Amino acid sequence: MRTAPQRTMRARALLIALALMAFQIAALVSPAYACGCGAMVPPAGTDLTVYDETSAVRWDGRGEQIVMSLSVSGNVRDAAWIMPVPHRASVELGDPGLFTQLSEVTAPVERTRHHFWPGADDWPFGGGHGDGATAAAPAPGGPVEVVGREHLGPFDVARLTATDPGALADWLDENGFQLPDRLDTALRPYVDKGWEYVAIRLAPADGDSVLGGALDPLHLTFASDRLVYPMRLSKLARTEQHLRLYVLAAHRMEPRSTIGGDTPKVTYAGRIPAKSGGPLPAFADGERYLTALTQDFPQPSRIHDDHELRRTASDATHRTVVWDDELLTAGGVPVWLLTVALPLALLLTAAVVLCFRRSSRRPVPPPPPVHAPPPLG
Repeated sequence: MRTAPQRTMRARALLIALALMAFQIAALVSPAYACGCGAMVPPAGTDLTVYDETSAVRWDGRGEQIVMSLSVSGNVRDAAWIMPVPHRASVELGDPGLFTQLSEVTAPVERTRHHFWPGADDWPFGGGHGDGATAAAPAPGGPVEVVGREHLGPFDVARLTATDPGALADWLDENGFQLPDRLDTALRPYVDKGWEYVAIRLAPADGDSVLGGALDPLHLTFASDRLVYPMRLSKLARTEQHLRLYVLAAHRMEPRSTIGGDTPKVTYAGRIPAKSGGPLPAFADGERYLTALTQDFPQPSRIHDDHELRRTASDATHRTVVWDDELLTAGGVPVWLLTVALPLALLLTAAVVLCFRRSSRRPVPPPPPVHAPPPLG
């Protein structure tokens, strides 16, 4: 029978376990209020997580193309985000096979390396290896102008210009694009520079279904004399952000700065295979040098600019290597064991030989003198 102190300790342990479980569940369903490609929020009282956001960018010195792929989960039936662009953009659906091919080309290579001394998993320490209504466009010359509105798959896309960030935020809200309350402040730098905007509202084909899985990619094309990837709106995010970016250009490219995130990591740099088919060479269209980058933003509020990429000092190639560590063996026997056993055997043999030699060198006592018997009388 348990005593009162034992019951109290068990109750405390149960409460701690339940608290930890609740914390983990809250972390898993916490909404993603932005992604690396612009601001995104779900409707009030719902959850939306962007668990994978990948973009491919192609730049030829005069124009830029961005193909974006988002994978989401949650309990929402629609959501919206906005993408600022430096010039007027055209929008179409992208080819999902592009990212499959990019992943294959940039996949890490596996190599084996051997270690001499046993590790924690080696013997003797281990055991082995184990759709919505369309609003009429405001009169030209107003603070917000709709230059295009189309439906692409699950996306309601509005292409806009604006001279007033507050009016832009109001138009978006009035037309079903639910975006962060602080959006007008975050849009101010783009309005001041005369940028335009692609606002996207997404909803599943079945109005009763919730969003989930990989969404159809969107393909944006616009003029640009510099390679820029809009990131400033991601400062509105409330959760850590992760960016995965494929860049196709004439040379290897790199971000000019971290813009408030961790140092970007290059996971692949090199020319795409000349004879490869599929959507990748069609998207590259002659720009055959591919640079793959990843970057984490633990504190999105520190994001202070857009990514601008520049040519690196050299077109040195790079590929991520995944190492498989194996213990060095000879004939199935660990080499370290041979190097330990052999000296021991040699020492033992030497000791035996030494003992034998010493014993063979011991002086042999002379035999006792032989005395002749006395003569017989």
